[in-house]
Amino acid sequence: MDASVAFAHGLGVCVVELDTSVGFTAARARNAGWRRLIELCPDCEAVLFVDGDCEVREGFLIEAAKYLAEHPQCAVVSGRRRERYPEKTLFNRLVDLEWNTLIGEALVCHGDALIRIAALDRVGGFDNTMIAGEEPEMSVRLRQAGWTLQRIDREMTWHDADMHRLGQWWKRQVRAGHAYAEGFAKHGRSPQQHNARQVRSILFCGIVLPLFGVLGLVGGQVLALLLLLPGLGVLVYLYLFLKIARYRVSVHGDRMRYALLYACFVLLGKFANARGCLLYYFNRRRRRGSVLIEYKGAGDVA
Repeated sequence: MDASVAFAHGLGVCVVELDTSVGFTAARARNAGWRRLIELCPDCEAVLFVDGDCEVREGFLIEAAKYLAEHPQCAVVSGRRRERYPEKTLFNRLVDLEWNTLIGEALVCHGDALIRIAALDRVGGFDNTMIAGEEPEMSVRLRQAGWTLQRIDREMTWHDADMHRLGQWWKRQVRAGHAYAEGFAKHGRSPQQHNARQVRSILFCGIVLPLFGVLGLVGGQVLALLLLLPGLGVLVYLYLFLKIARYRVSVHGDRMRYALLYACFVLLGKFANARGCLLYYFNRRRRRGSVLIEYKGAGDVA
């Protein structure tokens, strides 16, 4: 463990220390934090959640609080998250591109956001059992309860991905796949169809297309038609690659070279995502709880 708890105590910060003998998740920590906050400050109307690897930008909290005050049906306000050192590594650059999402009403929020406590209380907060993707999952429940979420055009936080190895990036994608699968299992068949499109894409690009390609390569003369499948698969991947890159340029305003880089790794990430999906379904079938998938400081591939 590092000295962050002692450091926080030294600053006079109220620290909630969780029992580590009980399965830890970020969702559990978030719930413990905001519930302790309202014990200390019963009149508090909103809580700012910030990931441990992020730093809040000056002025965001004022603008976000103002937006909440002026829009009583809004439960969550977030802004622009930026990577602190995108130029240091290829993987940091990819994460920085990932943060470039659209301004306006949002379907989900992520780790950094100002959230109305009344809304948190109404939906019961985060799902303690989720090892990742707890914010998007709660976002679905908020929207089901009639609340809205907003991303304002304001710098919100610096983030430090601190990724230097392919194995770290791969683990992060495995974790994302697990989160997509679990979110889909909870709300994929609801009117919101949470993560339905993402899971279909992961299964198609990460499992179905490669499987057809393998069948085509081993089919031989017995199944001559299958020989076409590897080539068709390559064409499909190329089509998706160009489609993603074009979307990033036209909608998100990325430079072409970054859009092409992003598209390449999105498709490569489908294989890691598929691993995460399968891991979730395997554990669910075996009635086993999932364990945290951490990517920082870990060089091994999950």
